[in-house]
Amino acid sequence: MNKKARYLFLKRTIDIMASSIGLLVFSWLILLCIVISTLDTRKFGVFTQKRIGRNAKPFSVFKIRTMYVSKDVKSTITSSNDSRITPVGSLFRKLKLDELPQLFNVLRGDMSLVGPRPDVPGYADKLNGEDKEILDYRPGITGYATLLFKYEEEILEKSSNKEKFNDEVIFPLKVALNKTYMSKASIVTDLDLIFQTAIGKSFLGKKLKPFKTPRECLLEMKKYA
Repeated sequence: MNKKARYLFLKRTIDIMASSIGLLVFSWLILLCIVISTLDTRKFGVFTQKRIGRNAKPFSVFKIRTMYVSKDVKSTITSSNDSRITPVGSLFRKLKLDELPQLFNVLRGDMSLVGPRPDVPGYADKLNGEDKEILDYRPGITGYATLLFKYEEEILEKSSNKEKFNDEVIFPLKVALNKTYMSKASIVTDLDLIFQTAIGKSFLGKKLKPFKTPRECLLEMKKYA
């Protein structure tokens, strides 16, 4: 078994153990959020969305519903002031409670605790050449690009053209950042990213500073040009 295979095996073992414990510990909170969301949005509080996973295989990701259903809006891009987001949904999104059901995705093998965020169809299938190596890994609940784009919805709100900025800056920058993660991927790195996600501190002394403006994203892009 080579180094990458050993890492992926140990990573999957940790995923199974951690997601099982997480579902047991947070099951009451997940159920509470589902009930509140159902009352808030007038739709069942859990919804699924098709995403592209490992080896380009599609899967359904589970999330707590945070928005009203609108037949008029087809875009998958959401900014912080999206009119579909409910007040309760905004709080859930800020605290990342809407992503707790993804522990089930981790348990059944669709996702990992740490890895590139899963993309919707129309993005992951645009990957070419070395970029496709991202699909060798299970997508994660958190990760390198996820932490750096903590304020992604606020950044999109500040951009003059949300769709264009997402397609021409955010998506390619995430690809570059995910490739950076892959080059450093290890159990210690993964644990540090989980630590940063949970309490905002790095035990390796390498705390990631999230982007807050479109300009910061553009400056970061120049590093990969």
